[in-house]
Amino acid sequence: MALKQRITDDIKAALLGGDRFVGETLKNLKAAILNEEVAQNKRDEGLDDATIEQIIAREVKKRSESVKMYEQGGRADLAENEQKEIDVIKVYLPEQLGEDQIQVIVDAAIQQLGASGMSDMGKVIGVVKAKVGNTADGALVAKIVKEALN
Repeated sequence: MALKQRITDDIKAALLGGDRFVGETLKNLKAAILNEEVAQNKRDEGLDDATIEQIIAREVKKRSESVKMYEQGGRADLAENEQKEIDVIKVYLPEQLGEDQIQVIVDAAIQQLGASGMSDMGKVIGVVKAKVGNTADGALVAKIVKEALN
């Protein structure tokens, strides 16, 4: 089943089941997908699952940043709400790789490119991101690459 259809079905199930929070959170996610379809002029044919996963990852990242901001501002109630939204939409992302798994991929990419310093960081990150896709957080990949190149 296509990811967008799965989200639509889950919206219906949540609203019929009386879970307004999940329903509203998924409606917001679907709106973000629709906005991207319109921006890419693909409203009729829709986006592929990989692109939708990128949108979901972006939405998770936005909410994670909001959680940090709310916690710094002393608004634990708002941070908790954002965290609940993250928990709802993270279900649609592929299982994330652990640091050890990413480290192996980074080491292989460095060896493949013959990278030796920080000037090669962008190239290494590009190779790693192409290989891992949406299964690894970009910030974590960058951190691991930076540590490996230092």
